[in-house]
Amino acid sequence: MAQRVLIVDDVREIVQGLVGYFRQAGFETLTAYDGRAALELARREQPDLVILDLMMPEMDGIEVCRQIRRGSDVPIIMLTARVEEADKLIGLELGADDYMTKPFGMAELLARVRAVLRRTVRAPTLPDLVRAADVVLDRAHHSVHVAGRPVDLTPSEFELLATLMSTPGRVYSRAELLERLQGGMPEGLERTIDVHIRNLRSKLEPDVAHPCYVQTVFGVGYRFQPPASVSGA
Repeated sequence: MAQRVLIVDDVREIVQGLVGYFRQAGFETLTAYDGRAALELARREQPDLVILDLMMPEMDGIEVCRQIRRGSDVPIIMLTARVEEADKLIGLELGADDYMTKPFGMAELLARVRAVLRRTVRAPTLPDLVRAADVVLDRAHHSVHVAGRPVDLTPSEFELLATLMSTPGRVYSRAELLERLQGGMPEGLERTIDVHIRNLRSKLEPDVAHPCYVQTVFGVGYRFQPPASVSGA
């Protein structure tokens, strides 16, 4: 069954160009030209991925992303014409999985879409169930529990946690983690990883100011190495 992509932009030429390109690549497409219509479609049709423009009428992409994340972990790729790094990272702060700056190449966007979608599919070479201290990650059901409490993660956050938990104690550099998320693509801000890690900690850690699961190794990267007992921490 073909995967469905919701394409959202107020510029009709961009939307129609993407529709043609993605249909040729084997995807089904849904389209919206403003934020409110996009939010309604996302909730009703439950697409496999959303390509979401930042600047739109009715409701901007930031608010659409925020609203979608309240009830769904569907992968989201933001499109932005802004060039400032802080603006590019706004969507990531809200739970978007990736972003691209306009103008962009169709082939690169398609590669990003496929990379993000791959992260939603269980990797057959890794165990279905990974346990470490109070954290249980279940790839088969794409779920995470901390001390028995379910935790909703975006695909990027889930993939980061799965990577870190696959080898507890090993330090992964930002470049390694970015490559993991972007499917080996060379371009991207390493600071993107910091944003995803911060979001992950906000959902995972008993005390975000003193993380006990996802630890920073200054000047190197991140590792998963919880203490032997974190109950009540």
